[in-house]
Amino acid sequence: MDKKIIKGTVFVLLAMLGICGAKCCTKDINSQYRETVKPDLVETILKKLKQKTAELKSYQGQIEYLFSQPLLESQTFRKGVLYYQKFDKKSNLRINFQTLKQDDEPEEKYIEQYIFDGTWLTHIDYQLKEVKRYQQAEPNEPVDAFDLARRNFPIIGFSETEDLKKEFEIKLVGQEETEPSPFIQLHLKVKPDSIYKDDYISIDFWIDKKLYLPAKVVAVSTEEDIYEIKLLKAKVNKKLDKKVFEVKIPKGFGKEIIPLKKKD
Repeated sequence: MDKKIIKGTVFVLLAMLGICGAKCCTKDINSQYRETVKPDLVETILKKLKQKTAELKSYQGQIEYLFSQPLLESQTFRKGVLYYQKFDKKSNLRINFQTLKQDDEPEEKYIEQYIFDGTWLTHIDYQLKEVKRYQQAEPNEPVDAFDLARRNFPIIGFSETEDLKKEFEIKLVGQEETEPSPFIQLHLKVKPDSIYKDDYISIDFWIDKKLYLPAKVVAVSTEEDIYEIKLLKAKVNKKLDKKVFEVKIPKGFGKEIIPLKKKD
């Protein structure tokens, strides 16, 4: 699976942490970070975030995904809809991208769909008229969408605080939790010996204080690519129709199946 495709897909899964309908703050990710004078406050924020995300059962809302490559002076902006449903031991996730805007070109209709059912990640590309199915787990051992994301990307709020501290230097940016701003910003800088040192430089989260869930997530890769996700107009823990997660392959589309790699 193409590295940038899986990173983009994984980043969408990561953004499922950010269920909120509030506006994201617009502070530049290259702004100056200051270290909080209360290191225990960061741990309190992480624990509360983990508690809130654990309560998530379902989600429906708009998604905006911006992938930038500054070295190439190029960027791709997609908009669509995201659905998530959690069950006892598995979860379903669906992202329907509907439009695409590349660089200064006009926005156009561009349909791509990603569906994950705990075992298979299905990618349907309506432009190329092709379907690719990537097996992510054994049928009798389905994985949660967040677990799939965790294999490729650190997930704040679902990882233990002590684990995050092993891999990152974590700072509270520009404010105290009690200040009037509606957001809390955390900046995670990858440590030199981190398991993520070959992939990412830093990750930023803007947490909505009202919902105590991230409103925006931005990551900078070692290649200086920037992945940014916003989730808007969310409906949280509302009943979803099971048909939302059905995989329907249009007639005439090519199909490729990539089975799970066997462990040595």
